[in-house]
Amino acid sequence: MTECKAADTCSARKAHIASRKPYYRELRAGQKIKWCACGLSKRQPFCDSVSHEGTGFEPIEYVAKEAEEVLLCGCKQTKTGPFCDGEHSNLPGGYKDEEEPQNTTLVEADADGFARLNTPCYVVSPPAMSDAYALARLVAPETGAQFQSQFYLTLPAGSSPVLASDVGDVVLWVRHGAGVVEIEGRSFPFDGSCGVYIRRGEGFRLTASSPLAVYVSECPGGNNLSERAEMGANFDEAWPERIAKIDEDARQAMGPRYFQVLLDDRHGLRNTAQFIGHIPRSKAEMHRHLYEEALIIISGTGVIWNDDFRAPVKAGDVIFFPRKIRHSLQCTCDEGLDVLGLIHPGTNPGINYE
Repeated sequence: MTECKAADTCSARKAHIASRKPYYRELRAGQKIKWCACGLSKRQPFCDSVSHEGTGFEPIEYVAKEAEEVLLCGCKQTKTGPFCDGEHSNLPGGYKDEEEPQNTTLVEADADGFARLNTPCYVVSPPAMSDAYALARLVAPETGAQFQSQFYLTLPAGSSPVLASDVGDVVLWVRHGAGVVEIEGRSFPFDGSCGVYIRRGEGFRLTASSPLAVYVSECPGGNNLSERAEMGANFDEAWPERIAKIDEDARQAMGPRYFQVLLDDRHGLRNTAQFIGHIPRSKAEMHRHLYEEALIIISGTGVIWNDDFRAPVKAGDVIFFPRKIRHSLQCTCDEGLDVLGLIHPGTNPGINYE
């Protein structure tokens, strides 16, 4: 828990832009800071006690109840001061393309379908559909993840076993197919791509009316989902809506890119978000996140870069990004990249830092 004593920041859009990117800081439990809201302080991102005088802005006080890592807004346009909300990407010059780095090494996939960069970041291609139910592990603690897992479920016909997570919430992305997902005795039909939310401890089963391919994420994650002998009847009625569909009206701009959050804490998820996004032909500048991310390439082609290595990506691939690892995703096709992301711990995919 934290305490934040904030001044009115409704007029913060007129504040001076101190930095195009947020400031990463590590705070001690009990540490008190005063964040500069005017953008004129000589001690960015903190108030210097004098520069805001006569500007109409007042610093925002924040007290950390526990040790934490934070991104303090540098552009001063945030609506969630003192913290970054991603608004810097929509400022003039806030989202920049970058030239391709020189002297990087191209990494190809190994026999197991993994293209591993020189960090825990990697690209993995899911297996082809077999003639029976299958569940393949793509992201897990044993592959370097700390906060989430992802599996690839294929079901040509019939029903899957009853699956469940005892350690985290489960989020599905239906890549293709139609059918029904049953959650603790409650049935939800679907036809085509959509997101599905399952509470921690709830059993779920998929039944295919056409061949199904589904990405199954677990946050926080383990190395395996559990199988149960039978379906339970303990559906959490506090969260009745479990299917999320693409809604173009819900898109949020992030420079020339856009994204839509499909599932987050509004639907019952805990410090987790599933989003869909579009990337035009471009190469983002190198950046980092405080969350861990598994990014599914829905369509298009591209290249994932870090400081020393690069790997090609295509439809169906999953890119795993550890926390705080510098990276850049490049779209190399005219039609653009469509992506589906799952982030944890975090709820805003628009927040990044250098």
